[in-house]
Amino acid sequence: MTTKTLLRAAAAATLAFSALAAHASGWPAKPITLVVGYTAGGSVDLVARTVAPELGKRLGQSVVIENLGGAGGTIGASKVVKAEADGYTLLMGSGSEVSIARLTNPAVRYDGEKDLAPITFVGTQPMVLVGKTSLPAKNAAELMALAKEQPGKLSYASSGVGTPLNLAGELIKQQGHVNITHVPYKGASAMATDLLGGQIDLAVMVLSSALPHIQAGRVKAYGVTEARRSGVAPNVPALAETPALKGVDMGVWFGLMGPAGTPRAVIDRLNTEMQAVLAMPDVKKKLAEAGVEVAPANPAQFGAFIKRETGRYRTIVQTAGIHE
Repeated sequence: MTTKTLLRAAAAATLAFSALAAHASGWPAKPITLVVGYTAGGSVDLVARTVAPELGKRLGQSVVIENLGGAGGTIGASKVVKAEADGYTLLMGSGSEVSIARLTNPAVRYDGEKDLAPITFVGTQPMVLVGKTSLPAKNAAELMALAKEQPGKLSYASSGVGTPLNLAGELIKQQGHVNITHVPYKGASAMATDLLGGQIDLAVMVLSSALPHIQAGRVKAYGVTEARRSGVAPNVPALAETPALKGVDMGVWFGLMGPAGTPRAVIDRLNTEMQAVLAMPDVKKKLAEAGVEVAPANPAQFGAFIKRETGRYRTIVQTAGIHE
C-alpha cells in the first residue's frame, strides 16, 4: 500500500470517526435553519431548496430555509456569522457575500474566510455575456473590436455594484483591454427588461436566467464566463475560446457553511451527508437543469477554494476600482 493510499485511508477513517462523534453527541436534536441571503427564486435559493429536504432526511431533522434578502447577501451571512456555533444555523453561501462584499463595501464587518466555516462546496453556475439583438457584432471577437473602436460608448449591465456579475464584466474588460461602461441595476429583472427593450447594449447574467431569452432569439449570446461551455447550453461558446478573452474563467459558486467555531464533528457529519445528497441522481439532475455543475468538495478543499477565489476577486476589484 502506497503512502498516498495510507493517507487517504487515514483521512477517511478520521472523517468517519468525526461523523460517529456527532451522532454520539446527540446532534442534531432539533430542526436546522439554512439561511439564504437572497429572496426566494434565485440561484442560491434554488440550490438550497434542492438539497435541504434530502439533507434533512439523512440527518433525521428538518432543514428549514430562511430567506434574508438584501445588501447583496450580507444580511443573511451576518446572521450566520453571529449565530451560536452549534450546527443549527447554517448558510448556503456564494462568492458575493462570502468574499466580494468585504472587498467592495467597508460597511461589511465580517471576514468570510475567518468568520465562516466551510463545510461542503456544492458547485458552480456560469454567467453569460449577452447583448441586444441590434448590436452588429456577431461574436465575442467582433464585440471586442467594436468596443475598441468606440471606447466608453458601449454599456453593460449587472445586477449591482460588487456582484459576481459586475466582477465578471470587469474581468472581460480587463482581459479584452476595452472600455465598456458599467450600468448597475438593483436586480436582475429590471436589467433584463432594459436589455430586451434595447435600452442597454450588453448585460452579464446568470446563464439559467438568460437561457430562455437566448433560445427565443431575444438576445445575442456572446459567451459564458467559465472556461468551458455549459452542458445546458452547448451551442453558446465560452468567452475564453476567443484569444483576447482566454483568461476569462469565473462562475457563481455555492457552498454550505457555518459559523466559525462549529464543532469539527458536526462539520464532518454535515459534509458526509451533503456529499451523499449531492451524489443522488435526482439532485444532480435538478441542479444540472439549472446550469449548476456539481463538484462536491470537503471542508479543507472548500476553504482553499475560497482563499483562491478571494484573491482573484481582490485583483479584479482593485484593478477596476470597484466600491460601494
